[in-house]
Order: sequence, then structure tokens, then C-alpha cells
Amino acid sequence: MNECLTGFDAALSGYRPRLRPVEIGVVAAVAQGVVRVRGLPDVAAMEVVRFADDSLGIAFDLDAAEVGAVLLRDQGGLRAGASVERTGRVLDTPVGAALLGRVVNALGEPLDDGEPIATSERWPVERPALPILARAPVSVPLATGIKAVDAAIPIGRGQRELILGDRQTGKTALAVDAILNQADSGVVCVYCAIGQRGAAVAQVIAALREHDALSYSVVVVAAGEDPPGLQAFAPYAATSIAEWFMAQGCDVLIVYDDLTRHAQAYRELCLLLRRPPGREAFPGDIFYLHSRLLERAACRRPEHGGGSLAALPIVETEAQNLAAYIPTNLISITDGQLYLSPMLARKGIWPAVDIGKSVSRVGGKAQLPAYRAVAGELRLAYAQFEEMETFARFGTRLDDATRRAIDRGQRLRETLKQPQYQPLPAAEQIAVLLAVTQGAFDTVPLERIGEAERAVRAATVARCAEIGRRIAAGADPSEEDRNALLAVARAALENLSAPAPNSSPGRRAQ
Repeated sequence: MNECLTGFDAALSGYRPRLRPVEIGVVAAVAQGVVRVRGLPDVAAMEVVRFADDSLGIAFDLDAAEVGAVLLRDQGGLRAGASVERTGRVLDTPVGAALLGRVVNALGEPLDDGEPIATSERWPVERPALPILARAPVSVPLATGIKAVDAAIPIGRGQRELILGDRQTGKTALAVDAILNQADSGVVCVYCAIGQRGAAVAQVIAALREHDALSYSVVVVAAGEDPPGLQAFAPYAATSIAEWFMAQGCDVLIVYDDLTRHAQAYRELCLLLRRPPGREAFPGDIFYLHSRLLERAACRRPEHGGGSLAALPIVETEAQNLAAYIPTNLISITDGQLYLSPMLARKGIWPAVDIGKSVSRVGGKAQLPAYRAVAGELRLAYAQFEEMETFARFGTRLDDATRRAIDRGQRLRETLKQPQYQPLPAAEQIAVLLAVTQGAFDTVPLERIGEAERAVRAATVARCAEIGRRIAAGADPSEEDRNALLAVARAALENLSAPAPNSSPGRRAQ
């Protein structure tokens, strides 16, 4: 005991107190999600400030007389006259493998009633995008498990593919299916919910947990009831979390759900801070808001550590208006778009991907070679079918060739339907699409297409396992492989030429 006291006295004798200057300001006014602060003459842009009630804010507007700060928490008891001090740091978030399986907010605080997250690193939420010379071409496919996407609008690791459509067209469902399909691919997933209802976010989290996808995923949530400042910075924090995994050489998929609400939260902040409004009352830097976020998605060269970050931003349209301000901005930033049509959704076609209006600017460069044998023919046949179907509505008498093309197109559309939470391996997709484009489904009644598809998939798994392994490994199937797949499909469909009683196609959950 005496030895401890002696050591304490020795340490105390060597202690010399030092003064630390602290720059303190005063809250002049409090509004919904923002405050006006007087003082803090040396505060930096985007610096974190701390208020008297221990809440945090970000110095957003630097005027000569005052500072406009964005609150990151509900102001609660914050009142005019309260003190505020600088922290000398920018907004950051914890990163690391400890975040896997967790639900956090933009500040890295757990929202899942779990233990506090212990990480040794914190990264700024705003980080520069990867330089051009450090980027590699997008060439490795990111399989979603959805036939209409993987075959016709392929997505690569490191690509930015926009998902857009009206409300209730299945945008989130498509993104969640893409996450579920990464179970055995080694891809780390980050799902960022921005301004969503709590019930909708809980449903997504429950689906990820039920299908054991939360173990390789991180969920970042800025709910609709959170301050607009937290919603505005949530996607940047989620991207920093994803970039840490990319820095470890991992392939990462990030979903932003959705950037329409993100833009609205940013507009709210800017209007409260009296920034000049522009088109549709959005501030002038709204394009830069999203471009500096999505430019962080990239595929890194091996000499720079490897890894990739693919982004699936979601944006909501109104009345199918693809030419609205935010959708057109994002279309110009991203490498393609998946358009989900409300017309297809109303017909019960799920996922409601409009192949004609969807595009991937990476294309076949990020697609398994086996898909290329069916992708071109599929897109052409589907486009011709839609044009002929529209023409046939006028009651014109059709020749036999046109009628056959319409019948095959209807079967193709039926095979592109897919229930939610059921992503398919590449070999099963290719077997079904090859069979339908080569006419194997022509004799199957429309009401039995779902049953026929399941039969073809089961037969492919049972009898063509070796071909399936080669397809998944990236091999280009030979003519013998294609003939073998077609033969197996035709054999599986021999007994499905008669209509099934009381049968109807399944419906995809929204």
C-alpha cells in the first residue's frame, strides 16, 4: 500500500497543469433541426460542435456574423443562450468487422439493443473518391439471382446501378433479393435506410435475419423521425463503413434506400438555413450532393489493394416521370438503371423490371459467358413481343409467324416472374431462359409455366450438375453443353402440355 502511495506521489509531483484554450459560442436561435450560433470565429466547415446538453452538430454555414449548425440529434432541451464549443474534428463513424450483423445509426451507435460496438478505427464520413488511376475496369459479375436482371441488365462489382420506379413497384424487394444472393459469394453488404418508416425498415431487417443474411451485412438507419441532419449524412457514413471492407480487399455491395428522401432532407436543411433555392426549391449543389457520394463506388486495381464497392441507389419517381429533377441527376451519375414499371406491377409481373427502359452501361463485360448465349436473343425477342402485343390489341388479324412470336413472348414474360426471397443460381436461370428462347415451352399452357419452370430447374440440378459448376466458374458452355441443357429441359416438359386445374401464377411480395 505504501509503495502505491509512493508511486502516486511521484507521478503527482511531476504533473504540471496546462491551460487548453476552448473556443465557445452562444446559441442565438433554434429551429427544426438547425441552430444559429454566434461566436466560434475560427470554426471550420463541416466541423463537429458540441452543445451544452452534450448533443452534437455540424458547422454547415459559415457567415461573417454567425454559424449555421445542423443538429445530429433531436434538440430536446436546447434553447437560445446555451453554450456551444468546438471539438476540432470532422464527423466520423466507427468502422471494422465488429459492425457485421449490427443495426446502427449514422454515428455508429447501435439500434439493435446489442452491446456497444467496440472498434479501434473511426473514419470520416466524407472521404475523397478513389483516383482514376487506382480504378480497374468493372469485369466481375455481381449476381442478383434475378433472371430479368442477370440475363438482360447485368451488374458488375464496382458498378453503380440505379433502381428507380414509382411507389410500391418492388424497388426495395429487388435490392434485398440482391443482398440475399450474396450468401455464398463472399460479398459484404451494407443496407442504408434513409427517411423510411420504422415498420418498413423492421421488415427488411427481419427478412435479412430470417434468411441469415445479417451475418454478412451492416444496416445503417436514419429513420423518417430522425433529424434531417442525420438523414443527410447517413449515406456518407454507410459508404465509409463499406469502404473499410473494400480497403481490406473485400467486394462490397451498398444499397441506398432511398436517395429521393435523402435529397428532400438536404433541401429541408438548406431552406431552414436560408440557402438560395433553385429548381424545385433544391439548392444549387444538389447534383454534387449525390455525385460525390456515388463516385466513391469503384473497383480497385490489385496493386492498390483490390476489392470493389458496388452501389445500388434507389430513387422514387412520381407518375412514371423519369425526367424529374432528382431522377435525371442520378441517371446521369450512375452506370445504368433498372426501371420498375407500375404497369407491369399492376399486371402481377414481379419483379416489375421494364427491360426496354432498363440499361447497364457495363453490359456483357460484367456477365458470365454463359449468359451471353441467351441474353441477346432474350432482349430482342422480348422487345419484338412487346411491339407485336401492342399492335395485336387493335384487333388486327395476325399471321401464323406473328402469333407464334406472341405466344413465345408470353411464355418468356411468365418465366421472368420470380417470387421474392428466392434468388436463383446462374445455371438454373440459364437452363430456363435457354429452354424458353429455343421454343421448349411453346407447348406448355400459360397457367402451367411456373410448374414447368420448377421442373426444368429441378432436372438441371439433378442431371446437369457438372455443367452448372462450370457455368458458375465462368466457363463458356460448349454447343454440347447447350444441347444437353435443352434435352434435359424438353424431357422435363414432356408431361406438362395439358392445362392444370385451378392453377394461377404466383405473386411477388412487395
